Amino acid sequence: MKTIIKIIPSQDILTIIPLLSKLNTKTPLNILTERVLEMSELTNYECVGLYANKKLVGISGLWYSTRHYIGKSVEPDHVILDESLRGKGIGKQFFKWIDNHVQNKGCDAIELNAYASNTKSHKFYYNEGYNIYGFHFLKVLRDDQKFY
Repeated sequence: MKTIIKIIPSQDILTIIPLLSKLNTKTPLNILTERVLEMSELTNYECVGLYANKKLVGISGLWYSTRHYIGKSVEPDHVILDESLRGKGIGKQFFKWIDNHVQNKGCDAIELNAYASNTKSHKFYYNEGYNIYGFHFLKVLRDDQKFY
């Protein structure tokens, strides 16, 4: 299997929707599409695609910021790898590419969030050198108080 990892150009950003929909099952498709289009226009966002035999099988958004406690950092977001490819070392390859890419952009650190219920990802991130330093809190400000 031939794999290619590259930044997805903003004009192709909607190609991530099928994979993103597997990860984000609560957000209506029209809202998800609007949000992805808006994200793709931001200067502090990139989306990485992992292609196997020319098919998009993995994605990760990258959010760049500078933080007072660590310097320039990046947050991988909406990370997903096609289920059929998990456990084959492809995720490790994907994150090695991300590590190199963001180091070349001058990042001092990588921070990420993982859902508490996603214990398989926790093990993966520990094995990749990530440590838990805190909790991620969320307050929904919309009137309906729904998370989507």
